[in-house]
Amino acid sequence: MSAQTVLSARERLSMLFDEGAFTEVASSVKSGDDLSGVVTAFGYVNENPVYAFAQDPESKKGALNAMQAKKLVKIYDLALKTGVPIVGIYDSYGADVSDATNALEGYGEWLNKASMLSGVVPQISLIAGVCASTAAMIAVSADFVVMAKDAELFITPNSEDKELSATALENGTAAIVCDDFASCADAVRGLVSRLPQNNISEVPIFEFAAPSAADYSEADKCANSIFDEGSVLELYSGFGRSAYTALATLNGATVGVVATNKSEKKLNADDASKIARMVRTCDAFSIPVFTLVDTKGFASCEKAQKSGAVKQLAKVAGAYAEATTIKIAVILGKAYGSAFIALAGKGANADLVYAVDSAVISSIEPLTAVEFLQHDKLKGVDDVAKAREALALEYEQNEASAQKTAEKMAIDDVIFKEEIRSSLISALEMMVGKRVSTLSKKHSNSPF
Repeated sequence: MSAQTVLSARERLSMLFDEGAFTEVASSVKSGDDLSGVVTAFGYVNENPVYAFAQDPESKKGALNAMQAKKLVKIYDLALKTGVPIVGIYDSYGADVSDATNALEGYGEWLNKASMLSGVVPQISLIAGVCASTAAMIAVSADFVVMAKDAELFITPNSEDKELSATALENGTAAIVCDDFASCADAVRGLVSRLPQNNISEVPIFEFAAPSAADYSEADKCANSIFDEGSVLELYSGFGRSAYTALATLNGATVGVVATNKSEKKLNADDASKIARMVRTCDAFSIPVFTLVDTKGFASCEKAQKSGAVKQLAKVAGAYAEATTIKIAVILGKAYGSAFIALAGKGANADLVYAVDSAVISSIEPLTAVEFLQHDKLKGVDDVAKAREALALEYEQNEASAQKTAEKMAIDDVIFKEEIRSSLISALEMMVGKRVSTLSKKHSNSPF
């Protein structure tokens, strides 16, 4: 984007706030003879109160100085005191070299405030231009990162030709990447609308319509077939492609959606990281989590082990087990072994678990179960592969069926696909008063 087309900080804030109206905070602050390099303000976003800041590319390219840091700390303090979300619009090449020492101290204070606010009020980062150095760490520590296609997000400069926004989407740094700032502002407005004001506020309630679709072939189609019409906002679409995460509404109430994409590919480290992050974010703000399961489990190949997949899988299990928000799961197809335990297992703290009548729930893959339990039946058979598949199908129908699992109380009920939405609405209405007391501790020690 050329210098002539770069929006000013105030122009960007006006595109974020309702009707372009906002009230500045500490508007006269300067750094020496120059402006502070940031505009801080409050106003309404889709009728929700919000604090926001926009680094000013017209003032030393938004470089951070001591006075800019003081303005940022002030806006974070106000958000903390009032329990109001904060949106940060980033566009800065880093610290002001003429005020380097004070800038470093300012970065530290800013980072500390952002960390203190984490899990208290929603934080959303909008990367509009360059977001470099320590500011990149602060931006990524927010609950959601929205990034313009031509923006840059890095700790140190990257010499590769590939767009940094594409990289941020692929590695799970950015939840949403948009073509331009206006689209980014719309995405942020959508997120603000769907999120509670803070960690003790109730989830937002909207007018709604039942979905018109009825397609359960893939995760995104499942979500749009179950949750309110037009309410599903997918997040992290380019990362962990065997998993699907979104914010949506069910019967008008905001919910989080976690699903596994129906495919032969098992869940890998990226999928696990994506799921764990979504569950923890929802739990921080008491957003109910609905998990739609159809997977053969977690990858166990050499590549998965070398990538540290087991640590990410442990994070998934820990995220679900520790979360005290409402957790309801639906098994739409396959649910094998540790994937069932972590994503939908009642022993791992799921509140309610449903399975459609055609679901297959097994401690191990049916083909493997046949090898262990019925190997003798394969002796002397001409077509072993065909016989194994037949025995596996018999195992699925007799030992791993939804009905058989329900009889052992490993799930709560067996339903038909056309009953999923109504069953989830009824469950959500009954679970809305859920209260859980937890052990006194500083925090869990997740395997990061």
